[in-house]
Amino acid sequence: MMDAVKELAYALDTFYFLMSGVLVMWMAAGFSMLEAGLVRAKNTAEILTKNIALYAIASIMYMLVGYNIMYGDGINSVIPGLSFLLGGDNATEAVLAGGEDAPYYSNMSDFFFQVVFVATAMSIVSGAVAERMKLWTFLAFAVVMTGFIYPVQGFWKWGGGFLDGLGFLDFAGSGVVHLTGAAAALAGVLLLGARRGKYGEHGEVNAIPGANLPLATLGTFILWMGWFGFNGGSELMLSNVAEANAVSMIFVNTNMAAAGGVVVALVAARLLFGKADLTMALNGALAGLVAITAEPLTPGALAATFIGSIGGVLVVLSIVTLDKLKIDDPVGAISVHGVVGLWGLLAVPLTNADASIGSQLIGAGTIFVWVFGASFVVWLILKAVMGIRVSEEDEYTGVDFSECGLEAYPEFSPGK
Repeated sequence: MMDAVKELAYALDTFYFLMSGVLVMWMAAGFSMLEAGLVRAKNTAEILTKNIALYAIASIMYMLVGYNIMYGDGINSVIPGLSFLLGGDNATEAVLAGGEDAPYYSNMSDFFFQVVFVATAMSIVSGAVAERMKLWTFLAFAVVMTGFIYPVQGFWKWGGGFLDGLGFLDFAGSGVVHLTGAAAALAGVLLLGARRGKYGEHGEVNAIPGANLPLATLGTFILWMGWFGFNGGSELMLSNVAEANAVSMIFVNTNMAAAGGVVVALVAARLLFGKADLTMALNGALAGLVAITAEPLTPGALAATFIGSIGGVLVVLSIVTLDKLKIDDPVGAISVHGVVGLWGLLAVPLTNADASIGSQLIGAGTIFVWVFGASFVVWLILKAVMGIRVSEEDEYTGVDFSECGLEAYPEFSPGK
């Protein structure tokens, strides 16, 4: 009878892990739609190509080496080990034997859940460098990012490395996933430069509207939905009363943080611009989600709404500030995932007594320095070897045709 109970719990937790991973994989569609909606029509097919290709590259590289770097036996708490390919799944005997160290879900379900996280981090980069980066340079960077840069900092926290030993807390990845993606994106954007025409000679900021706001809104709702798997799945278990209640709390907090982010971002846009800016509302939702990701369990619903609300105002102020600094991010990814990711990490001690501001700052700083530094070096090498920016003519006509040889909306092209 006990074996049957264990097998049932194992099957339930494995199924929950897999379905949470499916929800996070669906976020790839959300990023694709969001970015396709926020770029100009002439760059749509290329940004979609980036998103489906980066997901495939992330899956392959994480299988080949990334997962083992992140969760394998490290040389020490700073230097991870290096091995290749996935091992086997949990032995039936180990599951039934029980004990504190007994596996409670399939190893393969863990790999699947983790691989969609690394793809999410890489998706953050694609939006920030949109409309002017060479496709194949981006994909080459994706190989290094998903196979090596992301897994090393992931090992430091989630793989039991030194950040975990210092007491740095990051439940579902405000730092490990979102700040990581933003740091890599920032390094690329600084080397890439702004889109032509974005900034005037006298410091003025010229708006470059996206082509399809309904698509961007759909993408945001898909991401909002996928985030329940992102945060909820990070609880890892569902098979007892305490875990089921914890997952329920995480779902509620995730939803409330996003709601708070939308409302406050919309109000902030109204106060700053005199209009209800839809793009700011969309980024406000994502900011609320990023903010609560570092600790979605310990807050109450009201506290989660507050944490998301602060994220909503921060993202609006950050987008405006980056434009003043002439850091061109077409979709606001650096602000949403970087600035608000940092806020999410610093907000953890507000509701979790096990966290401290010191450990959170050390963790955030370590992740940023490693990812930004490593990414900057890789981008520099790619710039020297392949070039990172399309020609002025290709940027003017759109990278759909120059990089992909087709257009997303051919019937709307001149002469059609």
